[in-house]
Amino acid sequence: MITVILFASLIAFIVLGVPIGIALAAAALTAATSAHLTPIIVVQKMVAGLDSFPLMAIPFFLLAAELMTAGSLADVLFRFASLLVGHKRGGLAHTTIITLGLFSGISGSAVADAAGPGALLIRMMVRSGYPSPYAAAITASASLLGPIIPPSILMIIYALQVDAVSVSRLFAAGVLPGLLIAGALIGYNAYVSRERNFRAEDARPSLRQTLHIIVRAIPALLMPALIVVGINSGAFTPTEASIIAVFYGLVCGMFVYRTLTWSMLPGILARSSFMTAAALLIISASIAVSWLLTFAQAPQTLIHWIGSLNLSPLGFLLAINVFLVAFGIFIEPLPGILVLAPILAPMAASLGIDPTHFAMVMIVNLNLGTITPPVASLLGVTSLVAKVPTSQINREIYPIIVLQLAVLAVITLIPAISLSLPDALGTR
Repeated sequence: MITVILFASLIAFIVLGVPIGIALAAAALTAATSAHLTPIIVVQKMVAGLDSFPLMAIPFFLLAAELMTAGSLADVLFRFASLLVGHKRGGLAHTTIITLGLFSGISGSAVADAAGPGALLIRMMVRSGYPSPYAAAITASASLLGPIIPPSILMIIYALQVDAVSVSRLFAAGVLPGLLIAGALIGYNAYVSRERNFRAEDARPSLRQTLHIIVRAIPALLMPALIVVGINSGAFTPTEASIIAVFYGLVCGMFVYRTLTWSMLPGILARSSFMTAAALLIISASIAVSWLLTFAQAPQTLIHWIGSLNLSPLGFLLAINVFLVAFGIFIEPLPGILVLAPILAPMAASLGIDPTHFAMVMIVNLNLGTITPPVASLLGVTSLVAKVPTSQINREIYPIIVLQLAVLAVITLIPAISLSLPDALGTR
């Protein structure tokens, strides 16, 4: 009964437009009260859930992303990406995808990518003649790379929930799936650009200009490499890596590119604090929801029911994908990971499914919900930036969703895409 009340009230709050963090907390309080539990226990679980050292990586990675955006690193990465594909038909949209792929190696957050460099990229595409709905749809879709290409806030949270995987292994596992998603988006944009006759943006730069762009981009490109190599080599933990990222972004912005000033820091700190507060509220409320589900023995009931179906590993993965696609339409990836990972990961492991492979399937799947109407948080962000109704973006996003589902199917059916790099690096 608690489970029914919990999800019914959660859906009701979401339909009413209540922000997801507050909706989760309110649903937990409603369910606890219906079970005659003292409401204070929900608050206790929320506070206790944040008492975790690895969670400190979240505010620092978000701050690093803000510093990188203000310090013109997004502009540097854009020029580097434009060097590679800007001269091709539809090159500006190609450049947007590559830029957000590179920036995802800094931010770890899809929302940070869409609201930061994504806003700039949409404006540039619209000025160059791209339809606003298409520019917003491509930007939102490319922002999905934020939680998949390392570093990733979602991967840090997943590793905290499931002991069978480590942050370093998940970071390595996300590289090839992220490249596969980016490649699929570039292929789709090439097709659309040819069909709609989008023009090439730039002529090929001269050798001198090329060398200047490459040299200027090196400090920005070293940032994700420093994080991934440092964590996988054991030089520092993900939390320490997030702090290093902040100082790296500060030094690059102030002394390398000289576009970041002391007067800009209060605004940067305010924006990153707001994003951190929102993320931690969602995390703490999700932990309270997870505790209530455990109290109601929902995981045991679900495990027993799925076990009675006698599914093969492949059948289980397909069934879980269908469930997660439906679940992700209404629930953000972060609470989805917190609520479902502790339940589903042990079930996958009992069927012999590699924990790292299952983690990537789950993370990629739940991320699709952020561009799938009706909730689609990333579409909401890009709608505000592009100043175009989400209903118009929806018409452009549906073919991309079908494409992303095909990529998800490939990642699900071919474990080597997720496992080859962490195995080659020897990460555990």
